Amino acid sequence: MFGIADYGAFVAAIVLFLAIPGPGNLALITSTGKGGIRGGMAATFGVIAGDQVLMWLAVAGVAALLAAYPAAFSFVQWAGAAYLAWLGWKMLTAKPGDAPVLNIRPSQFFQQAVTITLLNPKAIVFYMAFFPLFVDPTRHQGLITFGAMAATIAFLTFLYGLTVVLLIHFLAERMRANPRITQTLNKLAGVFLIGFGVKLAISK
Repeated sequence: MFGIADYGAFVAAIVLFLAIPGPGNLALITSTGKGGIRGGMAATFGVIAGDQVLMWLAVAGVAALLAAYPAAFSFVQWAGAAYLAWLGWKMLTAKPGDAPVLNIRPSQFFQQAVTITLLNPKAIVFYMAFFPLFVDPTRHQGLITFGAMAATIAFLTFLYGLTVVLLIHFLAERMRANPRITQTLNKLAGVFLIGFGVKLAISK
């Protein structure tokens, strides 16, 4: 289909990738908790935009560049790890009444999600190394093939993000009456972000 080897497996791989806990999912959850459905969907579109950038960079040959210069990939790993750890520390040390680490304005949520996606080595590894495995060299149709893959990824990410946002919003409405729960969840999210940063920094 459009030069994609085993389209069903490609879809399954994308869904699995989306469901794996990571900074992208945390961005959706946090954005929805602070900005409601509007904030959550802004973050969803931010994730989609970041994914598209990474994929088309891979198409342009960035994968070959990173393979030829491992130091470039190491820099991306460390930059992403440092950013996530900094964001997590800000959330962990925030006090009641402080300005939120993630601004509730949708434009901020979008930018935040784009940045997290672009600096997430898990996403970079996927698009720079894994997704080319689904390109059938015997039936490859150039931009048509890559366009079909990009559209599939965007559509699945939108459906996944919408599901997560609606679920989190439904739960948030029931927890909003207890500010202590929200504060605890924010600090827990901060711990997870720091953990992601450390994990990425020490991974090879």
